[in-house]
Amino acid sequence: MAALPAWNLLKGKTAAVTGGTTGIGRAIVLAYITQGCNVAVNHLGRPQEEERRHSLLKEVEAIKNTGIGAGSILELPGDVTDPETSTRLIKEAVSQWGQLDIFVANAGVFKPAEFLKIQPSLLDHSVDVNVKGCFYSCQAAAHQMVKQGRGGSIIGISSVSALLGGGFQTHYTPTKAAILSMMQSMAIALGKDKIRCNALMPGTIATQLADHDMNDPVKKAALEARIPLGRVGDPEDMAGPAVFLACEEMSRYVNATGLLADGGMYSNLQ
Repeated sequence: MAALPAWNLLKGKTAAVTGGTTGIGRAIVLAYITQGCNVAVNHLGRPQEEERRHSLLKEVEAIKNTGIGAGSILELPGDVTDPETSTRLIKEAVSQWGQLDIFVANAGVFKPAEFLKIQPSLLDHSVDVNVKGCFYSCQAAAHQMVKQGRGGSIIGISSVSALLGGGFQTHYTPTKAAILSMMQSMAIALGKDKIRCNALMPGTIATQLADHDMNDPVKKAALEARIPLGRVGDPEDMAGPAVFLACEEMSRYVNATGLLADGGMYSNLQ
């Protein structure tokens, strides 16, 4: 998919993104940097992710070499289930660039499982990463934004699964509904500080979390048939909405909402 043109929509801003080396998080990082934003990226730092980390850094370098006034990147390993991970991420971003304007809580996990076979460990891990990790990271970002006194934008990556059930997602859909609810409550709590909090709600996107569907031709065809646009989304399809929610000039009165970006799938119920 074509990248979002470099319109300098986030020129001089600083963002932090969790889970930013793969999938939707990576697409958002690259879009922000293309728009002139400096981005601090969190990732787990596991050996099997080294190739993705290096390729992200190379891609950012290539963008910067085009001379479009792109932003810079720093990356920091850590598990978002540990509150200290997000505290360090925000601290490093501010140390490097002096401020935090945008925060994206993107880190998440999903492993399909039959309801009657779900073990406590899988449920706990889903809640720990998707709900607690989002909470801790957003709280760290909000502390910094409140201290700065200039407002900001916080975006939680939820899902159409916040609105729809799934037979193999009973441990997952509640976590995505929690993120939508969390953004609504945060928006109320932080409105006095001019901090906008919104949820981005992707539909089915071709990322590693959806491999189980993408690798099944029958399941993929069924999904595509349900989507009015006729295709499963790409991570880059989330870049524009994420830039919109981050850009004060474009979305300054958008607050406490869930932006559904699913190709029309949710409405196609008949």
